[in-house]
Amino acid sequence: MGALFQNYARRPIAIVEGKGTEVFDSTGKRYLDFTSGIAVCALGHAHPILVKAIQEQSEKLWHISNLFQSPGQEKLAETLVENLHLSHAFFCNSGAEANEAAIKLARKHTGKHKIIVFQQSFHGRTFGAMSATGQDKVRNGFGPLVSEFITLPFNDAAALKAAVDGETAAIMLELIQGEGGVNPVTDEFAAAINEIHQSTDVLLIVDEVQTGIGRTGTRFAFEQTVLKPDIVSMAKGLGGGFPIGGILGTAEMFDTFSAGTHGTTFGGNPLGVAVAQAVLGEVFKDEFLQSVQEKSVYFINRLKEALPHAKVNGKGLMLGVGWGEEVAPYVAALDEAGLLTVAAGPYVIRLLPPLTVSKEEIDEAVNILKSVITK
Repeated sequence: MGALFQNYARRPIAIVEGKGTEVFDSTGKRYLDFTSGIAVCALGHAHPILVKAIQEQSEKLWHISNLFQSPGQEKLAETLVENLHLSHAFFCNSGAEANEAAIKLARKHTGKHKIIVFQQSFHGRTFGAMSATGQDKVRNGFGPLVSEFITLPFNDAAALKAAVDGETAAIMLELIQGEGGVNPVTDEFAAAINEIHQSTDVLLIVDEVQTGIGRTGTRFAFEQTVLKPDIVSMAKGLGGGFPIGGILGTAEMFDTFSAGTHGTTFGGNPLGVAVAQAVLGEVFKDEFLQSVQEKSVYFINRLKEALPHAKVNGKGLMLGVGWGEEVAPYVAALDEAGLLTVAAGPYVIRLLPPLTVSKEEIDEAVNILKSVITK
């Protein structure tokens, strides 16, 4: 028995080094990393631009707290909201923290408490975020949850319209459910949400923790829909591997988060902000996002050719593959074959390569998938 709590079902692999899409374990074995630390390492491992950013910032200032002005945070916020309908940012350390902030902001702004969420969603493991998560396996065993989260079937417009009333503060959703099985929102459901959002005072919170920062081929996934959320949460890819999260909000939200209403000691610290600014300097380039879209089309076509019996879901480089069987044994076999993947629920393998992945690496991954799955 080690000194760590056993709250993770860890695989028997110790990754000690990485470069780009390749990682190596403590025995020297090479793997293709199609997890990216669960959609985190947007630019792959040890990207020279990120290494330079953290080295330079580490020699200047690590931490000073949010008691003082932060030019780095101001610049990062401006980069994130440029050419969006959103106008302000708050920075924290993780996706769960970002969703906690989003929930607090929505409740305080509206003065209402009821938030509609969806089955198979995942918003984090803190109490508020866990209460918003539509999966019993995440919530079981922790006693009474935060109240007034109404959980509905995903992509069910009729159920949503029936549930919204005068006490509803917000609708909160992922546009592609990650942990829940790589389930994209349908155009019809997005239209129903948009109709409610436009015709009532119900706020819209979009959880872009996994889908944001170029993962789906645009800066944020909501840009590929009719939706214009009031609040967007983000994390994962924002720091390219360094812990940072945050929310974006519209101008109407500005006065709600006044001094003392919310905060964090480490949020938006100089190291995290410097790395995030370097990430966005690459990912938010038009040509970079175009390359993600092109690689996505290539990847999807290769998967469909190699695995014609499987269903492929997702957008950009956030893809899921399933064929009706439990995938845990296949994930383990793929580890053995040198391809790291992650399950999305019991029946889907999630493929989350770095956004810098090459077509040659996609080919190699597809060949491994075909060999393991058809075998």
